[in-house]
Amino acid sequence: MKHGKKYRDALAKLETNKSYSLAEAAQLVKELSTTKFDGSIEIHLNLGIDITQAEQQLRSTVSLPHGTGKTVRVIAIVSEDKVKEAKAAGAMEAGADELIEKIEKGWLDFDIAVATPDMMKNLAKVARQLGQAGLMPNPKSGTVTPDIVEKIGEVMKGQVEFRNDKLGNLHNVIGKTSFSATQIEENAATYLKAVNEKRPSAIKGNFINSITLCPTMGPGIKVTVNETLTAL
Repeated sequence: MKHGKKYRDALAKLETNKSYSLAEAAQLVKELSTTKFDGSIEIHLNLGIDITQAEQQLRSTVSLPHGTGKTVRVIAIVSEDKVKEAKAAGAMEAGADELIEKIEKGWLDFDIAVATPDMMKNLAKVARQLGQAGLMPNPKSGTVTPDIVEKIGEVMKGQVEFRNDKLGNLHNVIGKTSFSATQIEENAATYLKAVNEKRPSAIKGNFINSITLCPTMGPGIKVTVNETLTAL
C-alpha cells in the first residue's frame, strides 16, 4: 500500500523493529497523527486464544479513567415508568415498544443500547438487526441490567466494551490526540489490566501476543508486552 508524505514523515519518527515502553508510546502516538483535527487514539491487541473454543471468547467492559473523548449516544430500552430517569441519566432516547418499532424501521443512529432484563423479550423482533450492527444489549457486556441509571452513567463517563474479533484481536478507541501523554498512558494501562484479568483459564502460553498504539490515521507503535504487563 502506498502512503502519503505525512504518513511517511510520521513513520520516520519510529525506529525500525523497535518496541517502545507504554510511556514512550503514549507520547509518540500524539506526534504520529496525520490529521489536522482531534483524531482518535486506538489500541490493538493480538491474543493467544483459540477462537473456536467458546470459553476462550473475550467480551467485557472497562471504565477508562479519562474517558475516550467521544460523546456517546446511548438509548435505553425500558418500561415506561423508567423512561424519565433514563433520560435524566443521559440517554438520548428511552422507551419500550415505540422505540423498538423505530429500530425495526431501520433507525440505528446510536452507539450503545442498554436494557432492563424484563425488556429483553420485547427486543426479540430486532435482535438480529441489532446483533449485526454490534448493538444488541448483552449481559456479558453489562448492557442488560436492572440498574439502568448506573449503567448509563458508566457509559457516559467512558466505559468501553472489548470483544475479540474472528482473528482473536481486540480493537478499541482509548482517547484523542488532544489528550496528554499521561492520560493516554493511564487509559491504556487500565484497559490492558482489565483485559489481562479476563485471561481464560485454558490459556497455557502467552495470552497477549502483541500491543499496538496508533492514531486513527497514522502508523502504529509496537509496545513491549512483558514489561508493560508486569508493570500493571
